[in-house]
Amino acid sequence: MNDHIRRNMPLFPIGIVMQLTELTARQVRYYEQNDLIKPARTKGNQRLFSFQDVDRLLEIKNLLEQGVNISGIKQIIQMKQQVKDRALEQEKERANKQMTDSELRKHLKHDLFMAGRHGRASIIQGQLSRFFH
Repeated sequence: MNDHIRRNMPLFPIGIVMQLTELTARQVRYYEQNDLIKPARTKGNQRLFSFQDVDRLLEIKNLLEQGVNISGIKQIIQMKQQVKDRALEQEKERANKQMTDSELRKHLKHDLFMAGRHGRASIIQGQLSRFFH
């Protein structure tokens, strides 16, 4: 099980979260109503919070102590999520851009045949020739 899954597992009831964050149940519900957190629900409709939710509540508490209002907190959270989303997209693009072995061989074979032509340096010709017959 990876860390991301562990951190997002709904484990804590609101009473434990109140002790961990020193927030009241009313404050926690208010942040949920304002879509700052989204705890999981049991079949009995009880809130269960993950480590990620607790971290988010502590972040909200810290920002409020610094004088940021709820609207500002929403914007900060949205911007952080956008940065994370962009980073994931870039990682996916990098993974998709990686060449397969067959594509790499095709590319290297082309370079070998083009070595010395059209003013291209032939320094790699000796190294690549041992791979292709």
